[in-house]
Amino acid sequence: MGFNSFRINILMRTLLLAGSMFLFFFLFFNTILTMTLVLVGALIIFQIVSLFYYLDRTTRVLNNFLESIRYSDFTRTFQIENSDSSFNKLKQAFNQVIKEFQEVRAEKDEHYFYLQTIIQHIGIGLIAFQKDGKVELINNATKKLFQLRNLSNIQSLKEVSPELVNQLLTIKHGENVLVKIRDKDGFLQLSVYATQFTINTRPIMLVSIKNIQHELDEKEMESWQKLIQVLTHEIMNSIAPISSLSSSLPLILNQVSDRLVDKMVDPIVVEDIKEVEQALTTIHKRTDGLIHFVNTYRSLTKVPEPIFGNFLIVDLFNNIVGLHGNDAASLGVKTEIIVEPQTLELSADEKLIEQVLINLYKNAMQALNGRPNSHIQFKAFINNRSRITIQVIDNGPGILPQVIDKIFIPFFSTKQQGSGIGLSLSRQILRMHNGTLHAYSEPEQETKFTLTF
Repeated sequence: MGFNSFRINILMRTLLLAGSMFLFFFLFFNTILTMTLVLVGALIIFQIVSLFYYLDRTTRVLNNFLESIRYSDFTRTFQIENSDSSFNKLKQAFNQVIKEFQEVRAEKDEHYFYLQTIIQHIGIGLIAFQKDGKVELINNATKKLFQLRNLSNIQSLKEVSPELVNQLLTIKHGENVLVKIRDKDGFLQLSVYATQFTINTRPIMLVSIKNIQHELDEKEMESWQKLIQVLTHEIMNSIAPISSLSSSLPLILNQVSDRLVDKMVDPIVVEDIKEVEQALTTIHKRTDGLIHFVNTYRSLTKVPEPIFGNFLIVDLFNNIVGLHGNDAASLGVKTEIIVEPQTLELSADEKLIEQVLINLYKNAMQALNGRPNSHIQFKAFINNRSRITIQVIDNGPGILPQVIDKIFIPFFSTKQQGSGIGLSLSRQILRMHNGTLHAYSEPEQETKFTLTF
């Protein structure tokens, strides 16, 4: 509408200028009206100047409008004049276009903010980076997982894990890889999935990173429980009749041997019967031991459901040291308690957690037996991932690297008289609290068991 008014205005001015020029030449060649001729000439000059001014004014308005589009400056508005001119309609048209651009930009900003909120809120780590490792996007879950404030390049993750950096830079579209990270405060089993896309001819790799250690521990413990249930059931079905028979047969043989002695039977036969009786007694003892063994391992599948309650961790530590501190002192082991802050509370089953810590305490004492300057430290704090953490640390001989991944396997023990269920049972108790139990060891320096809730 504004453009149509502009064309009409230009057409009217052109026609008026042409008419004035025709009148000027008509007067010049056909009359001697000098004063009139001067006035018509002045009018022509005025019309030409006015036309140039009108065109220049339109150009300035159009140029301002185009600059607003070019630099995405949609805050500019064109002032509507009081007079009813074609410029008002042109400016109104420009203002309407700018308003529509503002609405489109606001909608895009709203969508961008919405997506950013989702990305930052989601619990799975996300990183978008270019081929050279330059990071374009990282969400809060990734920062929390790797304890970062910011990340500008993938290479900066070498401090966390060089293997992780190598996998991120070489992973392909649609590929899923597992990366294992171990540090002093815990253990991470990461599942990394990659998707590649292109933005303005720029290839971008988007990877999702999820810590699946909790799920793996859960499945592992579930598998062990099922295996133990099957084994104990089959073993008990086979041993029960053997134990029953081996307990009753020696009595019968004893009576038979006494009768044979009274009847003056060959002593060799009586001696053979006595040997069979002793063999059966031995079998009975071994079957009783095996039944006790099976019943012991059944405890892995019969951990009571935790009864949650709030309690001070420092009180828990004091109770444990009060019960077993004298045993440690008799072995020359010093026990230290560190809780930061002192008012740190834990929501858990106090008795079950106490059982776990007592088991770790006794293991540490056995490892430190006979070692000079030995000490055990009970430590509680809130880690960098904002989770309550309890640690039992000793300066004993440590655990060998090839053994440390096996110590939580049921039936596995590094002690001659060990049953191999203590640490497995402890980890299961932590799993029932939605927590984790991990071990870290530097031989001849320290061994650290970490409970994270």
